[in-house]
Amino acid sequence: MANVNVMDLIYWKDTERTGMVFTGLVVGLLSLFQLSIITVISTISLGALCFTVSVSLYYKILHVLNMGDGVPPFKAYLDLDISFSGELADQYMQKAIVAVVSAANSLKNLFLVGSLFDSLKLLALIYLLTFLGDLCNGLTVLIMGVIALFSLPLFYRQHQAKVDGFFAGIQANVDNVKDILHRIAQGGGPTPDTTPGGAKPKTQ
Repeated sequence: MANVNVMDLIYWKDTERTGMVFTGLVVGLLSLFQLSIITVISTISLGALCFTVSVSLYYKILHVLNMGDGVPPFKAYLDLDISFSGELADQYMQKAIVAVVSAANSLKNLFLVGSLFDSLKLLALIYLLTFLGDLCNGLTVLIMGVIALFSLPLFYRQHQAKVDGFFAGIQANVDNVKDILHRIAQGGGPTPDTTPGGAKPKTQ
């Protein structure tokens, strides 16, 4: 039975399958720049159906000529069980409801200023998104997201130590700036001792 694991696709464990999925996604999204989504979906569906029908007829002809067993290569996918039991469906539904309610509560707190600092951060983010909207559209961002999905995880796995060290340095600088802003908000104060273990008592 075929078992398609999303993580295997992202990490290119099956290069041929990942290449097909990645190319199909990018080409499909690029097609939306020139064609409507209905045209793209119908064209892709037509091409896929023509391919599967042709392959199926080819294997049936080979079977008639006693040159094969007549089983097409995608027979394993036909036997793949993608149905959900009632209990599993209820679990997914409950998780979806919890996620929607949690997102609604977060948006409520942000837009109704439940926390002034969080609302200001959202305001700054939305303001930056207006500049992003002037540079590119949502489809361009989606294509960049697909490319990043199939490249960044693999890059991180191959260079994990360097990436972790880079972000650790950034986090240290961010923590230092946050500490300075906190001390300014509290009315100032002495600069904290950055030596390991803090300041040592003076000996007489």
